Amino acid sequence: MTPEEAAEEARRCLSLNQCEGCEVCRLICPDQAITKDPDTQRPVIDLRYCKGCGLCAHLCPKGAIIMVLEQE
Repeated sequence: MTPEEAAEEARRCLSLNQCEGCEVCRLICPDQAITKDPDTQRPVIDLRYCKGCGLCAHLCPKGAIIMVLEQE
C-alpha cells in the first residue's frame, strides 16, 4: 500500500465532522499510528503503522472513528 492509499483508507475510518480534537485516540494508540495535523489540529491515522486493535474507536468519546475492513 502506498502512502497515498494508506491516507485515503484512513480517511474512510475517521469522521472529522464528529471529532473534537481531544487526542484520546493519539494518546491511547499503542502503535503511535495517530498524529495530529499541525494545520487542522485533527488526528491523522497512518495505516502503515496501525495494527487494527480498535482501541481508538472504542475510546473515542464522540464515536468519530469507525473500524472498517482493510482494502487490498
